[in-house]
Amino acid sequence: MNGLPPSKHYNLTHYQQRYNWDCGLSCIIMILSAQQRAELLDNFEAVCREEGFGSSTWTIDLCYLLLRYQVRHEYFTQTLGIDPNYAQHTYYSKIIDKDERRVTRKFKDARAHGLRVEQRTVGMEVILRHLARHGPVILLTNASVLTCEVCKRNVLEKFGCFYVQCIAPKTRMPDHQRYAGHYVVLCGYDMAAEKLFYHNPEVHDGHICRCLIESMDTARRAYGTDEDIIFIYEKKATTSE
Repeated sequence: MNGLPPSKHYNLTHYQQRYNWDCGLSCIIMILSAQQRAELLDNFEAVCREEGFGSSTWTIDLCYLLLRYQVRHEYFTQTLGIDPNYAQHTYYSKIIDKDERRVTRKFKDARAHGLRVEQRTVGMEVILRHLARHGPVILLTNASVLTCEVCKRNVLEKFGCFYVQCIAPKTRMPDHQRYAGHYVVLCGYDMAAEKLFYHNPEVHDGHICRCLIESMDTARRAYGTDEDIIFIYEKKATTSE
């Protein structure tokens, strides 16, 4: 892409999710400074309780957590709130009644809290430009189609414990594939190889996953993700080119 460095990488400290629902929180932990990470982990249950999400997190919850730690970011999504079509699915029918009031309120109050939340989608060129110039990116993906060349297989197959609360099985898929919602952190790219690098919080040995840019684009645009994306703006990014 014209004007961008041929490669970029952000040196994040990997964190493996501890529970069957905290992939999004684990991505946030990878973004935080060492001091912030320690504070969050030392007070994990209290923070979850104070933020109101317990063990059921939506992307807007992650934004409020970033606000709590004063991490500048932007959140783009197809749906401001909860897509009413999700109520017909087994997973969402169980959690919407419990989460809808909180999620709706957080979207409504976002601007008053200084959060930038926009109903829009972005192309991969925008994601690459952000990685090149500003910081990492948190994506909601469909793990059933997300691949990793290091793991050597489909991510859902590699990590069988994906059938958990950070995964939302769906019945309405255009290609009848399973939907397995999972957050990852994009931490770099290599334009010549057409590869993206990302941290998957399910990884236990801390390796950085990689896949074709096109493959990640497919995983993030899958039905059920709302194309949720959080752009992180680092104060002093530690990068390599």
